[in-house]
Amino acid sequence: MPIHLDTHDSGIDLTPGTTKSNIVAFLYKNPEYGYKPSEVRDHLDIPDGTATTTLKRLHEDGHIGKTEDSYYHALDREDLRRYVASLDQLNRMFSHSTRESPHPRSDVEGTASDRINDAEIEAEIAELEAELEK
Repeated sequence: MPIHLDTHDSGIDLTPGTTKSNIVAFLYKNPEYGYKPSEVRDHLDIPDGTATTTLKRLHEDGHIGKTEDSYYHALDREDLRRYVASLDQLNRMFSHSTRESPHPRSDVEGTASDRINDAEIEAEIAELEAELEK
């Protein structure tokens, strides 16, 4: 899919599912608050040293802000808000079938009612792409 060069920012070096990504997602889902490293650690259930080091690196990279009294917070960055929105959309897309199915899928094939059909997948992808283009 082509990208619009005026809005493209290749500076986001985050991989979904990593501690860095999880911290960014947490802070950008709660942009009105600042958090101490211990609060981030407790919320995400990560080791203290990992929280402190990762928050410091994210701040140095310009992904998050930090107050003078060491509260970390989201910045006014549209690219990171879109990134977090995309993570949420993917989570909804892939958890969709498990919420509706009374039985967890125990095999790859499953029954027809357990599977997400191509139209549902295409609709979710289109919604994701529309969200990214905003």
